[in-house]
Amino acid sequence: MALTRDFKETIKARFERDPAFREALLEQGVECLLAGDVATGKSVLRDFINAGIGFRELGGLTEKSPKSLMRMLGPQGNPRAGNLFEIIGRLQEREGFRLEVRAVR
Repeated sequence: MALTRDFKETIKARFERDPAFREALLEQGVECLLAGDVATGKSVLRDFINAGIGFRELGGLTEKSPKSLMRMLGPQGNPRAGNLFEIIGRLQEREGFRLEVRAVR
């Protein structure tokens, strides 16, 4: 299902004004990936990138074409683990925070 323009604009506006929202959005995307919900994880990462850095700037940081990054994180995309972790690492660097993984029972 495609996102409406209002929804995208709402995400972008909140992303720009709320650092805690930015952290939570990236955290949620990574948590989905770790839980095996790859489709949702990629979707959340796309929202994060579109609301903030954009695929063009991310392409410069990763030395990958923006179109290739968009395909990787698209609904049919299947990024290699190395590419996925590089993207997450660059996003963390740019935002100035680091996610940590911990075991929970």
